[in-house]
Parts: sequence; C-alpha cells; structure tokens
Amino acid sequence: MALTTTNIAAEMEAASKAGDPAADELVSDLIDNREVDGVNGLFRTISTLGPKQDYSRLPERLAQFLKQAEKEPPGWSEADIKAAEGFFENHHGEASMLQGTVGLIGTYLSPTGAFTLRSTGRLGGVKGPGRRLAQSSRLFIDMGNEGALRDGTLKATVTKVRMVHASVRQLHKKSGEWDYAKWGEPVSQKYTTGAACVFSTQVLQAMRNLGIHVSKDDAHGFMCAWHYVNHYLGTPEKWLLPKDADEVERLWNQERDKEWKKTDDGVFMTKKAVDFYRDLMGPGVSDAYIAVTRVGLTDKYADMAGVPKNPLDIAGKPLAEGHKLVSGIGSGLLGGGAKQTVGVNPYEKVVGIASKHFNDVARYALTHDQDDQPQMHQELDDDR
Repeated sequence: MALTTTNIAAEMEAASKAGDPAADELVSDLIDNREVDGVNGLFRTISTLGPKQDYSRLPERLAQFLKQAEKEPPGWSEADIKAAEGFFENHHGEASMLQGTVGLIGTYLSPTGAFTLRSTGRLGGVKGPGRRLAQSSRLFIDMGNEGALRDGTLKATVTKVRMVHASVRQLHKKSGEWDYAKWGEPVSQKYTTGAACVFSTQVLQAMRNLGIHVSKDDAHGFMCAWHYVNHYLGTPEKWLLPKDADEVERLWNQERDKEWKKTDDGVFMTKKAVDFYRDLMGPGVSDAYIAVTRVGLTDKYADMAGVPKNPLDIAGKPLAEGHKLVSGIGSGLLGGGAKQTVGVNPYEKVVGIASKHFNDVARYALTHDQDDQPQMHQELDDDR
C-alpha cells in the first residue's frame, strides 16, 4: 500500500502511534547498559553500510542491526539513482541551504515535533540549534555527494539518524513523563514521514517561491532521494513517500494545514535558530538567511513560526508583483542600491550568497564540540 490523498488521514493516524521496533529494541538496551557514549564513538568508524564496511569492532547486536539495515528500498532502481544524481548535479548547494533553513524551521511548525525537540534539550534547548544543524547538515550535504547513493555512505548517515530518533523515543518512554494520549509516539512514523515532506516537497516549493527553476525531471530526482532517505530512517513501505513529485505535493498541500500550527515551542525553537545564525554570521549574511526562509515558506507560515521580517524580505516582494524597485539594501547583498527591474529575480543573489555561506556554517556546526556525526542520547539533558 502507498500513501494517497484518499488514505493518508487514516494512515497518518496509525503512523502517529508507531515507532521503529528494531531500532527501539537495540537502543533501549544500549541505554540501559550505559553503552550509548561508546557506540557514539564507534559511529565515527562507520562510514558506509555494505560489503566495504568492517563490522568486527562493533557489538554483535549493533553489527547485526546495521547489516539488516543495508537492504535497499523496495523497487529501488538504477533509474532512481540517476534521477536523484541529476537533481544534485544542478541544485546541491541551493537544496542543502534551503533544507537547513526552510526545512529545519518548517519542522518546528509541527506541534509534536517542536515539543519533542524542545523537551530533548541537546537538540532543542539552549545549545540545540547548533547541534541540530550539525546532525542535519551531515545528512543534507551527504545526500548530494558523488556516489552517496551507490557506495553506502548515505545509508550509513541516515541509519545513524534513525538510531538518534530511537534514542529520543526510548528516553521519553523511560522518563515516564511523556503524554502518549496527547502526543502519540515520540518521533513517530508520522513525524518522520512529515519531516521528509518538509525537507523535500516543501523545499521544492520554496525554490519555486524564490524563482529557482527546477525541471520536472529534477523534482522527480529529489523525491527519489527522499524516498530513499525515508526508507533508511526505518519507515515501513506503506508509509514511504512516493517518488512522484506531483503526488507528494498533492499529499502535502492536503495535509499541511492540519499539521502545522503556531505554538510557543515552535516560536521558541525558531528564535533559537535565528539567534544561532545571527551570532555565527552577523548582520548582512544572516539577513539573507532570514529573507530566504520567509519567502521560501511564504508569510503565512513564516509568521506562524515566528521568522522575523527584515529589509531584504520587504524589498523583494514588489518585484514578484511585476513592479520596478530601487533597492537600497545597507548590506549590499542585492548590489548596494542597484536598480532592479521587471523580470529580474531579486533573490538570485541572496540565494547565491546564502548557499555559499551555508557550507561554512555547516562546517562549523559539524566540527563544533567534535559533533560531526549524528549522536544518540544517553539522557534527555533538558536544558530549556
């Protein structure tokens, strides 16, 4: 069974109560035996999944889990790989940057997701934005690396994220404080598939909103890549995102307003993320990130998340309506007052600058505190 516009409501209700039994059993045992930190260290030695990876240094139950996790998605083909590679050849930098801005903040619009992240201090609290950006950036960048869909490196990264999700579920379960009646399963299959929608079809919509042309073939390739990631996150076949970009967009457009709400947790998380960018990059470049996020999400959802307005955002909108505009942006990101005319995409330079700087931000996040791999949690570490 695949997700469709007719069955998605019922399927997502069931998915909200479902975890990932294989990963949950393993990670629960690791937590109980205080082995999480040791396995986190071993994560650095696991660069791929498949015949090239030496599992001999791993605990037997972890090695067996990873071998089982190697299996490719049902129906996965060479055509799917080529389609995904085609997308990243044309849009790797833009997509990575938008996943790290529009995508991350979009996940804060899920009330359950925002609450889960905020209550898991290492990803959502005072230190959270940098850590979450680090763990997510590894995935976003690895997705488009040459050969990543062929050599097992993306499998390894995504499987590590799968285990991080399991650690969050198990720690909340062991705390005895999670309200299952209200929130469903922590990091449920519904949340995982919903997040995959945000990082895929919502990012494609953001690219369209920003005037970035993505061909139909490339959009299909991006969805193939996220179908692949969704599978390695431990999602059963019946809840996997389809590979058809138009179908996923229809599903997302139908369900988004049922799922996205303004909450105190979501606004808190957005503020922490914006503050992180501003502290790291300073004015100007951070304004570019904020502008890209607002226009990518649209005002409706940017306001819901609490994304601040800024001069770059205000300057771009008349052009989208076909007006002439003289933009005197103090930071010079749009050419320091150069005249912008009808037919010119005002965000082309902004997106270019933001994409260029994203690699620097990601590199910082990936190396700060040696947190360059997805890391499981031994404790909730609630530092709100």
